[in-house]
Amino acid sequence: MTPISFEFYPPKNDEQRAQLDRTAKKLAVHAPEYVSCTFGAGGSTLSHTPETVRRLKQQHGLDAAPHLSCVGGSREEIRELLKLYRAIGCTRIVALRGDLPSGMGHPGDLRYASELVAFIRSEFGDRFRIEVGCYPEVHPQAGDARADLRHFRTKVEAGADAAITQYFYNADAYFHFVDSVRRDGVEIPIIPGIMPVSNFSQLRRFSEACGAEIPRWMLRSMQSLGDDAAGIRELGADIVARLCERLVAGGAPALHFYTLNLARPTQAVLDRLG
Repeated sequence: MTPISFEFYPPKNDEQRAQLDRTAKKLAVHAPEYVSCTFGAGGSTLSHTPETVRRLKQQHGLDAAPHLSCVGGSREEIRELLKLYRAIGCTRIVALRGDLPSGMGHPGDLRYASELVAFIRSEFGDRFRIEVGCYPEVHPQAGDARADLRHFRTKVEAGADAAITQYFYNADAYFHFVDSVRRDGVEIPIIPGIMPVSNFSQLRRFSEACGAEIPRWMLRSMQSLGDDAAGIRELGADIVARLCERLVAGGAPALHFYTLNLARPTQAVLDRLG
């Protein structure tokens, strides 16, 4: 069976906490290998992420992996946060550069994810399994595809154990990326990031911001349904399930679902996958 994992974001109020609890309870029945918890830009969820990681572990029995961003933080702040995660019992870290919020002038002591990975390794050795990000359709700020591959390899050489991709809907982009990194000598697992479809207009905004391409045929199919929200969810689940089937058939080592703290879109995909 192909391992699966889920990404959640840290709730900031009681209503959001209740929503996360409902979602975690429903998705926990699928026995995820682990779940990850995002980290806001520039530490905007600095206190919320550890609280959420502890909640997911203690209340829901899930192996929770916090996202850690180097943006806006000093080495000492990052070191203390890692000590906290070690005390909570975390065995995984998702190490990312993160985005500098508008108006924040100080990028922090560590500028790149590769520096963050190297710092974690130098401070904690092999205490954490480290996942990093990668972009099958090229990072939106990269000069070109070769430059993007060089940056990715730097993160791997710094000590990353595995990589989770930005979401995509073109399986060929994933396979081409994996072939490219293998030719470049990178052998770590490349885990596809999967974005189920819930709100398509929201998805379009996300995709424009992060550089993920929505194929023209998919866009037109969704647009043809107009305001039929239920039809869009059903079509989206069909499309994403077929994508997952093709990825697994092509050798993807695992699937990582971006849940947006919603159970139903991910559940619909998993139901189709059996």
